[in-house]
Amino acid sequence: MHTGSARAPGTPLTVLALVVAVLALVLGGAGSAFAHAALSGSDPADGAVLKTDPQYVTLTFTESVSFSDDSLRVLSPENERVNPRPAQHVDGKDNTARVELSGKLPQGTYTVAWRVVSADGHPISGAFVFSIGKPSETAAVVATGSPDDTAVGRMYGVFRYVAYSGLALLVGAATFVLVCWPAAGATRPVRRLLAVGWVALTASTVVLLLLRGPYEAAGQVTSVFDPAQLGQTVTGRPGGALIARLVLLAATAVSLRWLARQHDGAGLGGRVRLAGALLAAALAATWVAAEHASAGIQVALAMPVAALHLLAMGVWLGGLVTLLLLLRRRGSDGRDIPASAIGRFSTLAFGAVAVLVGTGVYQSWRQVGSWEALSTTSYGKTLIVKIAVVVLVLWVASFSRRWTARLVHEASPATAELTVPAPERVRVAQAVGAPAPAERQELDGVPGEPAGDGASDATDVYRRGLRRMVTVEAVLGVVVLVITTVLTGTQPSRAAGERVAAASAAEPQVKVVTVPFDMGTANRQGTVQITLAPGRVGENTVEAVVYAPDGGFATVPELRLTLTQDELGIGPLDAKLKDQKGYWATYDLRLPMPGVWTLNITVRTTDIDQVTVRDTVRITPVPR
Repeated sequence: MHTGSARAPGTPLTVLALVVAVLALVLGGAGSAFAHAALSGSDPADGAVLKTDPQYVTLTFTESVSFSDDSLRVLSPENERVNPRPAQHVDGKDNTARVELSGKLPQGTYTVAWRVVSADGHPISGAFVFSIGKPSETAAVVATGSPDDTAVGRMYGVFRYVAYSGLALLVGAATFVLVCWPAAGATRPVRRLLAVGWVALTASTVVLLLLRGPYEAAGQVTSVFDPAQLGQTVTGRPGGALIARLVLLAATAVSLRWLARQHDGAGLGGRVRLAGALLAAALAATWVAAEHASAGIQVALAMPVAALHLLAMGVWLGGLVTLLLLLRRRGSDGRDIPASAIGRFSTLAFGAVAVLVGTGVYQSWRQVGSWEALSTTSYGKTLIVKIAVVVLVLWVASFSRRWTARLVHEASPATAELTVPAPERVRVAQAVGAPAPAERQELDGVPGEPAGDGASDATDVYRRGLRRMVTVEAVLGVVVLVITTVLTGTQPSRAAGERVAAASAAEPQVKVVTVPFDMGTANRQGTVQITLAPGRVGENTVEAVVYAPDGGFATVPELRLTLTQDELGIGPLDAKLKDQKGYWATYDLRLPMPGVWTLNITVRTTDIDQVTVRDTVRITPVPR
């Protein structure tokens, strides 16, 4: 029998330095990042009509972003790309992206399509338009769906769930062996469970590493083996975290091999448990370093809290699966799980659930931000479902603890005589004052089964009752795991609110209205373009340009603009446009209310001819 004195070359102690090094590697790059960036502004602005060709297109985001060579594309009205070089940060600012445009650009409407990766590893995308000279039709078509609503995105989501499941099985089964029953490591079900957890986590990590490049760049599944794309993946934070996880899994394989040789639990001292805890913490760090915890507010606190949440989930759910397998294997090799081990796991699981609840409350506050967001955002609604399932789990767990307490009480020396005819085999004699067989139909409201003669039959009743409750609890735990995986891929409510606020602040930089009018000559129709900046409640600048039928600038003797708010009965407000030698403008038009305003535009084309045309514009409120 292998003992702790004969230390194998691959004992967990030999991987302590590796674990610490990988932890430093993963956490060292996890600085004060932020979550789910949003576009806060652009130059040119969305909807702007420019008189001259811009030299650059610059995007500014609420938080830091990373991008690939194809992240920012500027498309002409004919759907031709007009930015020959990839995007770069502006003056080293990691929340910006800029591309240089090529040469002389024809008039018309240009489309800017962008897709970047926010600091928490999630890709975001969007598009907007601007025009040179005057708006036109455009042949550019860009994808408007969610970055996750693609074949690669769906595959990535599935394997993220597999990775979470593998971690839960690996951490839970290993903790059960190290803390609750060391001899369980020599049983076939637990060894298989450890192997399944390790294989699931390792395989899913490899797949996620290959899919990461196409996932970020909206590429095809066939591009997973592109060397250039893979090289860019491993240099980024999410890719680096996945590489670190594979290194840690190699160390885990060595440790599990050593652990399997401890047939009777000998050698599982405090240093071994410390090594296992560090290894589990390092694995959890590969998640939190590239997920929601690494971005947003209070990053220094959020990352260890998220790691504790993840580990507590693994200890509880993986431990439940381990206990269930051991409860179902009675008598296969003459060793039943002792009642004392069940009692230790009950205490451990209670602590894990307490940690889950505590860390979950903090994470919910951090990611949701307000009570209103619980019912108005996808993240909040999903979180409500998770809370409901967790409450149900706690209710079921209360029954499991009752069965465990009775089982431990039945097997305790104070109420029973223990005999061990085989290793770890527990035989319980009839305890004085124990309930008669007929009285075991129901115990304190927990469904039971008729017991046979003797205390061993009573113990069987408790084991069967515990097994049923643990089964239900494990199934609900899997549901919680699925919901948790969905949450990690959903934009947090707080970030969603910031995105809406940023979009609200960025959108109304200009409002452009182009209205055709009859110039008084057969088949001659001009247009007048009205630009309001910023297009919000309060003081606005108004510029008006008149175009001839051939698209050139037209000079008119007079141009008048009044605005009315029909719903509220406001107006007409005279903009008091003044001739600026080529265009008409005013710089102090004050609009008191948001909503749809009617523009009444009067164009005098000659000394005696004039025409009045109308259009509408939506004035937005001032962002809070």
